[in-house]
Amino acid sequence: MTLVEYRSSSRFINGVMRSGSIGTPRNRMNGFPILCRPARKAARAVAPPAACAIHGGVEMVINLDVTLRDGGYRNNFDFPLDYARHHVRESVAAGMEWIEIGYRNGSFKPRPGIGRTGLGADDYIRALAEVVPPEHLCMIVHPKNITEEDLPRMYEAGARMVRFCLPSGAPEAGLALLAQAVDLGFTTTVNITRVSQLDGRRLAELAAMSGDSGADVVYLADSNGSMLPREVSRLVTLVRSVTDAAIGLHAHNNLGLALANAIAAVEAGATWIDSSVLGMGKGPGNLVTEQWLAYLGRRGRTEGHDLGRILALAHRMEGEFAEAAPSLPLPDLVLGHFDLSVEERAKLPQGRISDAFSAARELTATGAR
Repeated sequence: MTLVEYRSSSRFINGVMRSGSIGTPRNRMNGFPILCRPARKAARAVAPPAACAIHGGVEMVINLDVTLRDGGYRNNFDFPLDYARHHVRESVAAGMEWIEIGYRNGSFKPRPGIGRTGLGADDYIRALAEVVPPEHLCMIVHPKNITEEDLPRMYEAGARMVRFCLPSGAPEAGLALLAQAVDLGFTTTVNITRVSQLDGRRLAELAAMSGDSGADVVYLADSNGSMLPREVSRLVTLVRSVTDAAIGLHAHNNLGLALANAIAAVEAGATWIDSSVLGMGKGPGNLVTEQWLAYLGRRGRTEGHDLGRILALAHRMEGEFAEAAPSLPLPDLVLGHFDLSVEERAKLPQGRISDAFSAARELTATGAR
């Protein structure tokens, strides 16, 4: 059995899980060792080497902007092309290594009248590749929305990274598309969504399978915005123990902890961090790029980042998109508190927030979610 086969095997996963207990926000008891392993070969583009047991190196962080995609949940992905071109140009000039410019063929659920950053058509990718080098352009996909024909077309149009939202129940189709993307020359990430609701064993399995299928980065997506810094740290440590892929964090801000969680992730060994300008994203939004770059600067990473330029971009967004304004709707705080998804918000009564809180508490207590 090769090392790759061993790491994907149930024997290896069982060994990791027996070393200690691992949980999510639903099971707060956690503890397991870091399994040192050889440094992974660098990804096809700008992935830093991860050093075993050396944490907290802000100089190693790769920053990925998700404004045009995650922010699209606020305005139905309807960013004018002129603004999208300006956004990628200014973000790259400010030092963001990758810009996620949209979904390919839609989000998880169909949305009527969805705009350009939710469709990711070839001509849109080409238009952005005219203003920044393709090595900065990234697309994200739900495997059920694409075919094998989409990947080579995206590459030809100018995208050089593709991110796969991997369904935890049936990941095989997504992993097959991932292998195709690797063969085409893409830098690849797997985004394990709603990680707070995953059993630790299943998370370890998905991470191992993703790395063994060729993912350059395995992302933990706190889709519900419910995780605490200590939980982020422990899950990053778990995933680092089962794959040589780099580890990333995609944070949401339901509890106001996106920045604290990003710091915890990096200190635990994550090297890729997602953020958005003004935090514009689904629900209460994502890690705020301006805050994150300011933090990195305070930690001593001033080379390569232009916070002033990002602040100017944020100022323009505030003027052009009312939906971009930072906000924390009270129902989204309730969702984060009870680890419920945006889709589960529909199960809560509208109107008085106290009624929504009571319903959410009952929903989670009875297991009716």
